[in-house]
Amino acid sequence: MNAGVQLNAFDPNSLRDLQRLARTDGQSNETLRAAARQFEALFLQMALKSMREATPSSSMFDSEQTRMYQSLLDQQLALNASQSRGTGLSEVIFRQLGGRPDSASAIDALVPSAGVAGGFDLAGVARRPAISAVMQRAGLAAGTSSTGTDPLAGGDALAAAQSALTQSRFADAIRQARDAAGDVVAKVRDFVADVWPHALEASKQTGIPAAFMVAQAALETGWGEKQLRHADGRPSHNLFNIKAGSNWQGETVDRTVTEYAGGQAYAEPSRFRAYSSYAESFADYARLMTRSPRYGAVLGSTSAAGFARALQDAGYATDPHYADKLTRIIGGATLRNALAGMG
Repeated sequence: MNAGVQLNAFDPNSLRDLQRLARTDGQSNETLRAAARQFEALFLQMALKSMREATPSSSMFDSEQTRMYQSLLDQQLALNASQSRGTGLSEVIFRQLGGRPDSASAIDALVPSAGVAGGFDLAGVARRPAISAVMQRAGLAAGTSSTGTDPLAGGDALAAAQSALTQSRFADAIRQARDAAGDVVAKVRDFVADVWPHALEASKQTGIPAAFMVAQAALETGWGEKQLRHADGRPSHNLFNIKAGSNWQGETVDRTVTEYAGGQAYAEPSRFRAYSSYAESFADYARLMTRSPRYGAVLGSTSAAGFARALQDAGYATDPHYADKLTRIIGGATLRNALAGMG
């Protein structure tokens, strides 16, 4: 367990402890791992809740009160599981956030071995007796033995079948989470591969490192997944969300977006430029940076933090956390891994 954050389902200070750790240690391995384990605990709580809801209750003691205490127990079980070997999800998140894995094999962390001390087995979780469609097809019914003679003889078989079904559902949920994580990594690499040649060309014109511009495009569009689109679904190719002024003669995309004033968010209808390709988007961004006097400090920035801060100070975005978000992406493992081998 992380010594900095002691997790307890009944302790409202757990999140505060994590915030304290983030303030004192920044993006240290300890902080990133604690945050990743919090996320894994949340995922496990959702998985347990879904399995509970999918299991019909047949207990005479079932009530709102028992369900409340069952929920608290599940919450603590999920927290405990995330602090042991867990499912391996926290290790994936930890590395995506830029954490450096320990000497132990990352594969070992992702695949819990049977019989390993500290592992988590849902077979040990107290469950209400229930009859699923799978069990019914197998001829198992609550209170009825497989032979039909002893009403208690089938109890062990029922528990075994229910345990196997529960663990199967849990394994499917984990498998889907890992597949989704793999899909995200593949999409990030595809996006970076698509824009990298244009970033290199824009870098020649502006002197801004190509990786900095790719990171900004990733922040503005969610690694290409959330770029602005026309009403018919066509992409705008506007990687930097540059707005269209009165002098813009090209196509546009209208959207209501979130802006900030005095630290408060508000919605504002806006019109954005649209391009026919990513090459045009980078070329227009390069013109904006080199021709607008207010971005002079951006062109002279040589560090990630300096580049991001200069953009925000110049008024490129109203989000008060824009510079921090951009700095984290530039220095993060996601971009670093996606750029590996690009040259």
